Amino acid sequence: MAKKKSSAEKRHRQSEERRMRNKAAKSAVRTSVKKFIVLAQKKDPASEAALKEMVKKIDTAARKGIIKKNAAARKKSRMQRFYNSMLA
Repeated sequence: MAKKKSSAEKRHRQSEERRMRNKAAKSAVRTSVKKFIVLAQKKDPASEAALKEMVKKIDTAARKGIIKKNAAARKKSRMQRFYNSMLA
C-alpha cells in the first residue's frame, strides 16, 4: 500500500500507461497473425513477408514480457506449420 496519496496516483498512472502499451502490442500481434492467415490461404507470395513480420512482432512481445516465452514459441510453431501445409 502506498504511504502517500500522490505516490498511489503516480503508480496508478504508470500502470495505466503500461496496460495501454501492452494492449497495443498484443493487438498488433493478433492483427499480424490475421493478416498472415488471410494471405497464406490465398497462396499470396506476400505471405512469406507477412510470416516474417508476424514472427518479429511475436518475438518482440515475448522479449518485453507482454506474452510468455512458451506462448510465443507455440504461436510461431503453429503458424509455420500452417504456412508449410499451405505450400504443400
